[in-house]
Amino acid sequence: MPLPLLALLSTVLAASADASPSSDTAASPQPEAAARANYEDALITWGLGEVERQVEPAPEGKVLEEVLVAAEEVVAPMDPYPSLLNIFHIRTRDEVVRQEVLLTPGQPYSEALVAESVRNLRKLGLFSVVRAVPVKGSAPDKVALLLVTKDLWSLRLNNEFSAVGSLLLYLRLQGTEQNFLGRGKKVAVDFILRLDTFSLGQSYTDRRVLGSRWSLTESAAVLINRDTGRAEGSRGSVSVSRPLYSLSTPWSLSTSVAWNVETARQYRGADIWQLPYPDGDPVPYVYNTREVAAGATYTRSYGQRYKWNVGLGAGAYHYAYAAPLASQLSDAQADWFRRNYLPRAEDAGYANFSLSAFEARYDVLRNVDSYTLSEDFQLGHSVLATLRYAPPVFPSAAHFAEGGLSLRYRVHWGDALTTASAAASIRQQFSGGQEGWTNRRWATELVQVSPRVLGGRFVVRGLLDVNIDDLSDRVSLLGGSNGLRGTGVDAYSGKRLLLVNVEYRTAPLVVRTVHLGGVFFFDSGSAFNKRPEMVSTVGVGLRLLFPQFNVFPFRIDFGYVLNGDRPPVGSRLSLSSGQVTDYRPSFLDSP
Repeated sequence: MPLPLLALLSTVLAASADASPSSDTAASPQPEAAARANYEDALITWGLGEVERQVEPAPEGKVLEEVLVAAEEVVAPMDPYPSLLNIFHIRTRDEVVRQEVLLTPGQPYSEALVAESVRNLRKLGLFSVVRAVPVKGSAPDKVALLLVTKDLWSLRLNNEFSAVGSLLLYLRLQGTEQNFLGRGKKVAVDFILRLDTFSLGQSYTDRRVLGSRWSLTESAAVLINRDTGRAEGSRGSVSVSRPLYSLSTPWSLSTSVAWNVETARQYRGADIWQLPYPDGDPVPYVYNTREVAAGATYTRSYGQRYKWNVGLGAGAYHYAYAAPLASQLSDAQADWFRRNYLPRAEDAGYANFSLSAFEARYDVLRNVDSYTLSEDFQLGHSVLATLRYAPPVFPSAAHFAEGGLSLRYRVHWGDALTTASAAASIRQQFSGGQEGWTNRRWATELVQVSPRVLGGRFVVRGLLDVNIDDLSDRVSLLGGSNGLRGTGVDAYSGKRLLLVNVEYRTAPLVVRTVHLGGVFFFDSGSAFNKRPEMVSTVGVGLRLLFPQFNVFPFRIDFGYVLNGDRPPVGSRLSLSSGQVTDYRPSFLDSP
């Protein structure tokens, strides 16, 4: 790199926000000039000025006198948007913030409970910033808690999208009031565009029904075929639960009902995948789906620092899949398609047992995935074991026993973060024509976030997903924005996946609170059945974060294939939301 360019890069990186680890509570305000270099610290300085209080340097054990809230407008003077926008946003009511605080006035101040309260507030999805500051009370033995918050814009058009070149793979537009009347209720209308269908739906979420700890979520949508303009399916769900809202909550209960009726079409690029039928014409990868499920789980929670959550539940489901009549398959083709590619049709009633164990130890870091905004990371071990037994309770019911295990261990050392994850599952089938061991699958992932280098971070991820004999015949697709950037959309397929991503993510250049950063990346991956044939790409990208509207960045990447088929130049460009490491099998968390 020429010396002038290197000097310019170093200057830009030096202008970034501080990326060091931080705690959930602020011990002291920074001088205003220094605070302006960091988005959250600037808000803390503002909040202290609003309540005209001073920081209490030693709050632990003192009597909590009151909980104060300093709520900044969505568009503040420091933001590059007209303040007129605040007319269209009702700021979160102070009582909504206070009701999540796990301390009440009169109790001793506890740093651990305050940190947990802040984590709960961040999980609500209502705020871009939540910081807690202990401030001096009316007497030396008293303290007050100041919560500094900044709402996310709530009346908004949420969006998720994935595009490679001129091909729009997925678009979701959700017209949402996610903080209805400032009370934390979410009302939304939903539009999802796929290559074959678009759907219109609605949803409602109330995390505190009538002020209680019970939560209600419901959604429903109708699916419309883009070619015919006719409805061809629907999906929806209803869930009522009382969650484990704190580490000391002794029990939880969750119940849910869900359905999904649709025609599933598997694409490779812009065309329906044509499967290679060995004795004739290709078979289109299209099938009808009918899925209905219901279940309930009761969980008992034990421990404080080292948590043990034991769950018992029961449920039932009906899963049916078949090639549509429009495919005009012969009996031989339909049988081959069912045996090799269709998900397994199954009816079952079951009882389930789960055991979750983790260490309740957390750190708050910045500039890992979301630039200067605080991110919560659970450290130490996290284990989830599940067992499920489905007896033949009615003639068509499947009879099986299956288990899953997921493990994660995370270490925060210095300014670096290491996360190792693994998961495995297996099923013993007692009837149904496929008796014996099946559904053998395992996966592992290692993510290394480096200490700061020139203000930014290196992020390295390795992922291996091995499907041995999945009854649902799951196939992994790789290419484009989903991990192997610069290649054709879904250019590679197989029942197993190996992927390596190496990125250098620069620290952001902050321009009136808009965070702009760059990425240099190397990807190498393969979707395969027997042996991987690695395809490698290199490229550059941009990241944009607008903290008034999102807590995750938008990404734009351009890649170049080093040792494989190179698509047209326009197809090497991919756009999406979040980081590339967000693309990972959900199996790693819930096998």
